[in-house]
Amino acid sequence: MNELPEKSSKPAARKPGKSASKSARSRAREFALQALYQVLVGKNEAADIDLFTRDLSGFHKADSAHYDALLYGCSEQAVDLDKLILPLLDRSMAEISPIERAVMWIGVFEMKHCLDVPWRVSLNECIELAKEFGGTDGHKYVNAVLEGLAPQLRSHEVQADREAGRARA
Repeated sequence: MNELPEKSSKPAARKPGKSASKSARSRAREFALQALYQVLVGKNEAADIDLFTRDLSGFHKADSAHYDALLYGCSEQAVDLDKLILPLLDRSMAEISPIERAVMWIGVFEMKHCLDVPWRVSLNECIELAKEFGGTDGHKYVNAVLEGLAPQLRSHEVQADREAGRARA
């Protein structure tokens, strides 16, 4: 007769969940996306949204300096970011969901101003944000727009990637 193994009094080890493995910068992008959504939809001021966002659960695990750069940078430069994005759209800006628009702002802002973030990292992070928070195929749209802007915003990096065979022509 086989006996069942004795149960341990220790709790079973849990594998870290998706959110447990996120970097502080990834978390900053998530919080910035939520805040920028409020800028777009609620027409709220960035400073007011900022106070609310910093009180959200998990904010302490985010890179607050990167969050600040994204929230304030994107909201202050929204018109300029839209001017860069608009030529790559196949529809009006009004037809773009606020999530995809905010994700594109983050990607364009990072490519323009956060030179310590490789363009491919920014692109991939934005695709993941769009997958997690956006519509069904919104990530494909975000990918097309940001990949289309990369040669303009990060020409040296894109060229180096092409020469190394890592980027599409």
